[in-house]
Amino acid sequence: MSKTRFLLIQMVTAGALAGSALAEEPAAPPPPPAPLPAAPEAAAPAPAATAVASANTAPAATPAPPPPPYSLPWQLRPVGAANVVRSDTAFAMYDNGMGAKGNTVATMLLGSYKVTPSLAPMVRLGFTRNDAPAAGADGTSFINPVVGATYARKVDALRWAAFLGATVPIGMGGGDTPAAGAATANSAGIRARSAMDNAMFAVNYFTVIAGGDFAYVDHKLTVQLEATLFQLARVRGSNAASSTDSARTNSTVGLHAGYFIIPMLSLGGEFRYQRWLSTPTTLTMGNKVNFTDAAMDTVTVAIGPRAHFQVAKGMFLRPGISYARALDKPVSDASYNVVQVDIPLYF
Repeated sequence: MSKTRFLLIQMVTAGALAGSALAEEPAAPPPPPAPLPAAPEAAAPAPAATAVASANTAPAATPAPPPPPYSLPWQLRPVGAANVVRSDTAFAMYDNGMGAKGNTVATMLLGSYKVTPSLAPMVRLGFTRNDAPAAGADGTSFINPVVGATYARKVDALRWAAFLGATVPIGMGGGDTPAAGAATANSAGIRARSAMDNAMFAVNYFTVIAGGDFAYVDHKLTVQLEATLFQLARVRGSNAASSTDSARTNSTVGLHAGYFIIPMLSLGGEFRYQRWLSTPTTLTMGNKVNFTDAAMDTVTVAIGPRAHFQVAKGMFLRPGISYARALDKPVSDASYNVVQVDIPLYF
């Protein structure tokens, strides 16, 4: 056998053996199925969203309790800076048994507006009418306005306020030849207002007014103390018939106590004391012999109820009515009975 033929036989035999081996080898397993894509992971909430969600689910904050109610005085100044329009009228009836029988109406209109939480400028106007037919002393008068400002603060249950103001000496019934009816109405108005507003009726004088108030307000109770000094300087009327005083000094002190019976109703009482620190010639002219110290001061008391209503959002009406009497001479000799109707509107 030739060498070439021998090589061909070996190649055929080797191929057959290789094919047999491949036929006996087990088939490879199918590839595993591709895994399913995982669900996307939820994104973590942003810090701001978490804060909002927490705020929405947190319990509501407890509202702050309302401030304790304040009993508004009758003729003392309020201890606070406020937005208010106030109409205040005193109706006085008198009879001294000697022909001086009549009545007086003295009305005050006040406006105040806060320029800061603690400071409130104000202006106050006045009108008085006296009707005494038996004495022939009828008359009306627009009296001196007052302009000024209140500065007030409070700490817990304690409140204090300072007032500085002045009169504008343009009232009727002044000058060298005053109208008799207006001058009489001014004198009668002083007593109708318990002598607490003398500066407004002193129409010949420019008056600087400085005062302070201190109050305790808590447990439905108000206790307030007030002191005021008036320094008068004459700018009108130079003859003795009007006055010979170039200057006068006056003072007032008041104590107010009020208690809330229910949230809509309070009861308030007031003690008032007026004292001249200089002696006005009007008290001694023509009566120097009989002049006594009783004419230098006036003591009155007042008491009455006051209602408290909310008439609109941020607007409150606090109307009240009081009765006042004089406790000392000479005003008590005339049997003065005074009813005050006070209508303040706060906003």
